[in-house]
Amino acid sequence: MYTALRLQKKLRSELRRGEVAITVIDPQSYMTYQPFLPEAAAGNLEPRHVVAPLRRVLKRCRILNGFVTRIDHASRTVTVRPAGAHSTGVPPRRVGYDLLVVALGSVSRTLPIPGLAECGIGFKTVEEAIFLRNHVLHQLDIAASNPDDEAVRRRALTFVFVGAGFAGIEALAELEDMARDAVRWYPNIDPGEMRWMMVEATDRILPEVGPEMGRWTAEALRRRGIEVKLETLLKSAENRRIVLSDGEEFDAGTLVWTAGVKPHPVVRESDLPLDDKGRIKATAELTVEGAEGVYAAGDNAAVPDLTDTGDFTAPNAQHAVRQAKRLADNIVADLRGKTRKPYVHSYVGSVAGLGLHKGVANVYGVKLRGILAWLMHRTYHLSRMPTVNRKFRITVDWTLALFFRREIVSLGELERPRQEFELAAGRRQDL
Repeated sequence: MYTALRLQKKLRSELRRGEVAITVIDPQSYMTYQPFLPEAAAGNLEPRHVVAPLRRVLKRCRILNGFVTRIDHASRTVTVRPAGAHSTGVPPRRVGYDLLVVALGSVSRTLPIPGLAECGIGFKTVEEAIFLRNHVLHQLDIAASNPDDEAVRRRALTFVFVGAGFAGIEALAELEDMARDAVRWYPNIDPGEMRWMMVEATDRILPEVGPEMGRWTAEALRRRGIEVKLETLLKSAENRRIVLSDGEEFDAGTLVWTAGVKPHPVVRESDLPLDDKGRIKATAELTVEGAEGVYAAGDNAAVPDLTDTGDFTAPNAQHAVRQAKRLADNIVADLRGKTRKPYVHSYVGSVAGLGLHKGVANVYGVKLRGILAWLMHRTYHLSRMPTVNRKFRITVDWTLALFFRREIVSLGELERPRQEFELAAGRRQDL
């Protein structure tokens, strides 16, 4: 979206004259600003305010909603399954191109752990964030409604997160903060009954903010009663029975998987060059090696890091947004016969929210924690949120939160919208 946004600005004259057409293909009609997902899950932000509608943002582009199933650069076409194809029987279509930008991003990197696929959930989409919010609140409802069944209560009030990167730590911290606030309205649930756990395979959390701030974050979470298990693996989750590598076993009503990402699987359904991690081989100018007219950026691309690391750029939003700008400028340079420029961006730092008025930050070597880091986290991400409309709506959400408590309503029935109608129609179901 950021690439198309810059292209429609830079190529305004060419678009007006009909010399250029920009087509954006995506399954969704919006872009999700993922750093705000934890706040949406915690009820601090309205979920619709953390997404940017493509048709409103990309006014001069063609938007095609559908799934790309194959990229065939030899014929300069992509195969697309249009939105609604399953229900309408519409066949896949092939879309031709002159220049191609592959910015498919990433998906959760899962492991063949028994039970994970059946009961785990990721944290990469706004739908997952909404589900988790409703699910956590529903677990409180279950515990409150079964006062005499200790096994049911323990299971409902046990929440396990696997993977201590930004997504995992922020999701855990925000949801725990929300649940602790919500139990004030559940007289028969003691906050101490809730068990929140972070399971991490390595010996540190939040590696992006450095070892010192990572240790501080771990201690801050432990002071809140959150268990942080380092150098520990999830071995099994069958029937929601959690088995850890340290030998501990227990039941948990919630299992959130945030243990890394991998390139979108569609890149494998292409004739583009890939590295050993399944990423598209890109140059520093964000072109694809050996594929004329193809560009790549973001999580699905192995982009050389031209700073002093000698490695590839990390799969995070900070690089993706900046790469989009350079990529668009290089496309404009190619169209106008000018010289491309390489992508160079030294690491600025990282910020993370740990719940209301809590955060950690390491920016340009300056280390902050607590409310100052939390304010920096909000300010930075608000500045990066696309469109003035969304910036204003988010600011209003935060302002209202200063005067009113957040909602504690679980709308779990959103996942089964036809249940009530089927009941009225006489269809039997397990209530």
